Amino acid sequence: MTGKPSLKDMLRIARTSAEDLLGKRFESISSISKTEGGWIVNVEVLERRAIPDTQDIIGRYEMTFDENGEITSYRRMELRHRGSLERIEEE
Repeated sequence: MTGKPSLKDMLRIARTSAEDLLGKRFESISSISKTEGGWIVNVEVLERRAIPDTQDIIGRYEMTFDENGEITSYRRMELRHRGSLERIEEE
């Protein structure tokens, strides 16, 4: 890739970064936005597989990237069961 990443580039970069950095299976991107200094991307990953799969634990992470697409930070924002929109309270 040459130059600044496009939105399409950032989708690929965020997916790869989530899998590599977190060591978890990528599920989806729930939001992506361009900022003055780069990008903010919210990704969802599979934290724990369960049976039935509606009980899988999904983690949502906020990842920040600089204007060149290099990751600068990430943090877990919430955990939830796949079949629920309610957040799991962490201990």
